[in-house]
Amino acid sequence: MSLYRNSAWFLKGLNEFTRSAFLSASKSFVEKDLEASLAGRSFMITGANSGIGKATAMNIAKKGGTIHMVCRNKDKAEEARAEIVKETGNKEVFVHILDLSETKKVWEFAEGFKRKYKTLNVLINNAGAILSEREENTEGLEKSFATNVLGVYILTKSLIPLLEKSPDPRVITVSSGGMLVQKLRTGNLQSERGRFDGTMVYAQHKVKTLISLSDFKDTA
Repeated sequence: MSLYRNSAWFLKGLNEFTRSAFLSASKSFVEKDLEASLAGRSFMITGANSGIGKATAMNIAKKGGTIHMVCRNKDKAEEARAEIVKETGNKEVFVHILDLSETKKVWEFAEGFKRKYKTLNVLINNAGAILSEREENTEGLEKSFATNVLGVYILTKSLIPLLEKSPDPRVITVSSGGMLVQKLRTGNLQSERGRFDGTMVYAQHKVKTLISLSDFKDTA
């Protein structure tokens, strides 16, 4: 990691990830902005059974939005769905089981979704994987790269036609400040060379994902 990247990460941390940074940003927060109704709008959220994905699904459901939870583990997904429905009273919460590391299945899922559903207003690419050691999927691709980069790209690219038919569509891609510690490297996409460091590989994937989706309007 270069001195420049270390310094950039340190400064970003001071500006955004400290208590004083939070207090400074909170001054411009307008709570009323969160009161908008999302009834009639549909949201697909990957990795929606825990963490940021679950919290996002919960809050959207409270505002009346239709939720499509895309998850890898069926039991955890159904448990999360039941909790969301119970707490929000919103029954328009649907579970879809998909392993984003299997790129062919991602494409098949997206094509099937387009045939079944007429609209999708927002796609939230939240799911990600940090592996402790290098693994390959059934297609021979490094598993975390397939999940964090290829799966996200294929899902987004495949759903763009459906999104474009919907009012005010959005693609939101959850990133990580950790990407600041890595520069784009295209010569070792499958992490075949050198020691495999799952955290650094994940940070590298976040760089690649944002660049690969940069042509999609309204990707954040």
